[in-house]
Amino acid sequence: MQSDGFVYLDEVLQDAQYDARYADSNNFTGRPVEGYLTQRLVMTKEAANALKNIESHFNELGYGIKIFDTYRHQIAVDNFKKWALDPSDTLTKSIFYPSLDKQHLFQLGYISSKSGHTRGSTIDMTLYHLDTGEEVDMGGPYDFFGDLSHHNYKHISLTQKRNRALLKTIMSQYGFRSYAKEWWHYTLRNEPYPNTYFNHIVRQE
Repeated sequence: MQSDGFVYLDEVLQDAQYDARYADSNNFTGRPVEGYLTQRLVMTKEAANALKNIESHFNELGYGIKIFDTYRHQIAVDNFKKWALDPSDTLTKSIFYPSLDKQHLFQLGYISSKSGHTRGSTIDMTLYHLDTGEEVDMGGPYDFFGDLSHHNYKHISLTQKRNRALLKTIMSQYGFRSYAKEWWHYTLRNEPYPNTYFNHIVRQE
């Protein structure tokens, strides 16, 4: 991605794990998403620098951060919209949206024509245990469309609630706001491009 305002996260973070879901088929579309040409993830410099401090804080607590998605070009957002408008494509329904009809994903706030990710300062992430490399139990999988993913979902264990609360607390402490319907989704409050939706392709460099 050719932009002075963005950096590759693997050049900023020390111990982060990466699982760029949209670059392969393990996502709600069931296939690699158009425009994802590399597993490398980028963010604005401001968001990446904040994330570096977040990583250090979690490391001190025995955790690392695991990242699923960051900057998302408009090409991908349009691809998601096209997928959601195709009622015949239900390949991943049993995994990602078993209780919902695809046509309702827009009104429920899971799919939209514009995404905060496209502004470059939003991240989808979780935690992992530094000693084992295993993901922390958040009580629900990444990108699951339904109440289970909401921050206020009550029917998970106390440990799972505490894990979600820990992630939310530390992210907030370093300037990120949460999204009520997705426990993994955070946006830098003072994002540098609040009104710009980029469409640059991220390439291997």
